[in-house]
Amino acid sequence: MLDTILHGLLPLPIWGYVVVTLAMTHLTVLGVTIFLHRCQAHRALTLHPVVSHVFRFWLWLTTGIVTREWVAVHRKHHAKTETPEDPHSPKVEGLWRVVFNGVGLYRRATSDRAMVERYGRGTPEDWIERRLYSAHPLGGILLMLGIDLVLFGAAGAAIWAVQMIWIPFWAAGVVNGIGHAFGYRNFDTRDTSTNIVPWGVIMGGEELHNNHHARPGSPRLSHHWWELDIAWGYLRVLTLLGLARPKSLATTPRTAAKDDPVVDPLSADVASERFVRDVILPWISSEIGRADRALRTRMRECRTWLERPGRSPEEAARMLAEWAPAGGAFETLVGHWRTLRETCRGIAAGSVESRRALEAWLRNAASSGIDPLEEFARTLEVELAMQPA
Repeated sequence: MLDTILHGLLPLPIWGYVVVTLAMTHLTVLGVTIFLHRCQAHRALTLHPVVSHVFRFWLWLTTGIVTREWVAVHRKHHAKTETPEDPHSPKVEGLWRVVFNGVGLYRRATSDRAMVERYGRGTPEDWIERRLYSAHPLGGILLMLGIDLVLFGAAGAAIWAVQMIWIPFWAAGVVNGIGHAFGYRNFDTRDTSTNIVPWGVIMGGEELHNNHHARPGSPRLSHHWWELDIAWGYLRVLTLLGLARPKSLATTPRTAAKDDPVVDPLSADVASERFVRDVILPWISSEIGRADRALRTRMRECRTWLERPGRSPEEAARMLAEWAPAGGAFETLVGHWRTLRETCRGIAAGSVESRRALEAWLRNAASSGIDPLEEFARTLEVELAMQPA
C-alpha cells in the first residue's frame, strides 16, 4: 500500500516521468495554439466538435483557462498592440514584468468584464461551458493534481507543478514578452513583434510571433521553409482525417511586409471575393451532394464559373436561377452578398450609416441558419474587432 502511494499506479524510471511530462505539456501547447489561438481567437480554421471538445477538456484540466477570457485578451492585444490598452505590452509594462508576471497581467485584463464581452464573442456557450469549464476553472486543475498523484505517486506532484507553470511561462511570459523584444523579423509590422527562434517547437509554432502579427488570420505560422510550425503539421494530419478545415493560407496580411500590399478587409472587391470563396462555393458544394445527376452537372458548371474573378451578385443570380430554388438559401446568400458589397462601398465613402448597416448585416448573417454564412460573419466580426484603433 505504501509503495502504491509513493510510486502510484504507473511507477516509471526517471526518464519515463520526463517523457510523460513533456508529452502532457505538449498536448497542452497544442490545445492553446490550435484550439484557443488559431480556431477560437482568429477563426483561421474549424475543428470537428469531438476534437474541439478534447482540447477544451484538456485545457480545463491543465490550465483552468476560460476560453472566452483567453480569446478576449488575445484579440484585444491585436487591436491595441503596443498601446497603453494592450493587455501585455513589454513596451508599456516593461519586459521583465511581462515575462515573470504575465499571469498577473492576464488576470487584470480579464477582470474587465465589458472587455471580455466585447472581444470574446463567438466562443463556446454550451451547457458544459456554463456549468463546468467557466464556472469551476480551478476544479479541473485540482482534478489533474489528483490524477497525477494516483498515477505517478509522489512524482505526480512534480509533474503537476510543471504542467501548471508551462503555459504561464512559455505563452504569457516568453511569447508575449521576449516575442516583442528579441529575435528576427520577416515582416515590417506596425508593432515590435519578433520570431524568437527559427524553429517553433516548444510552443508549437507560437514562437513565430512576427509572422503571426503580419498574418493573424493564417492557420500556418511559418513563412520560410526552414521555419517549423509543428502545430501546422498536426493540422495537416487532422485535415486529412476530416477533423479540421483550415482557412485559405492566402490570408492577406493586416500589417504586411514591405513588399506586400496592405488590403482592407472591407474593400468591396476583397469582401466580395471572400464571400464567394468562403460562403457561396462551400454552400454549392454541399448542395451538389443532394442534387440529381442533371442538376449536379449544372451546379458544377456554375461552381467553375464562380471560381473566376470578377463575378457580381447580379450575374450569379442570373447564372444560377435555372436551378436555385426561388426564395431558398441561395436567394438569401445572393441578397447578403449584394448588401455586403454596397455596404463596403458606403464605408469606403465615409458613410456613418454604412457602418451601422454593417453591424446589422453581421447580426443578420450570424443568425441566418446557413452554416458558411454564419461562419463568415463571425470571422469578419473578429477581424474588425482586431483592427487597430
